Amino acid sequence: MPHPSLAWLRVCALLLLMLPALASAQPAKATAPQPQVGEIPPDSLGTDRQGQPVSISQHRGKVVIVTFWASWCGPCRKELPMLGQVQKTVGRDYMEVIAVNLNESPRLFNSVVKENPGVDLTWVRDRGKVGKLYGVRALPNMFIIDRDGRIAHTHLGYSEKVFKQLIDEILALLPPEALAKPAGT
Repeated sequence: MPHPSLAWLRVCALLLLMLPALASAQPAKATAPQPQVGEIPPDSLGTDRQGQPVSISQHRGKVVIVTFWASWCGPCRKELPMLGQVQKTVGRDYMEVIAVNLNESPRLFNSVVKENPGVDLTWVRDRGKVGKLYGVRALPNMFIIDRDGRIAHTHLGYSEKVFKQLIDEILALLPPEALAKPAGT
């Protein structure tokens, strides 16, 4: 007869071997599929820092960039100031960058906003609802929406190499008058 502690170890080992099967049997949290290029994305994005509702439809006629981020995401924290510079250069008459914080505490959300005082974006804190509607599973996750309210491009992740591509995509969506104005005005 095996020693009682040896039997216990065998039971534990068997349970450890079964964990992957048990985990895969659990239903995944319901997350919608990501909206695709050409589709109209979910309209409501939550509320801004002043408690005002933010939606894509309120910016119809502009290029809208919706980017999902979190404080722990290094690439997100590099992307946000870059998007702020693009927002400043193009101007809010033609483009709106909406930075949606994904499911973090107000303290973490506000700490990133305070660390970026010159970054003039529309800051939104999402408790997870909007992220689920957009099918966000990794960060940063960006949606570039054309002036008609349809998704023109999507990006997952961020690198400075991709930034030139982002700029080209944005420029291609802007109206001619936005491109004719002096930078930063």
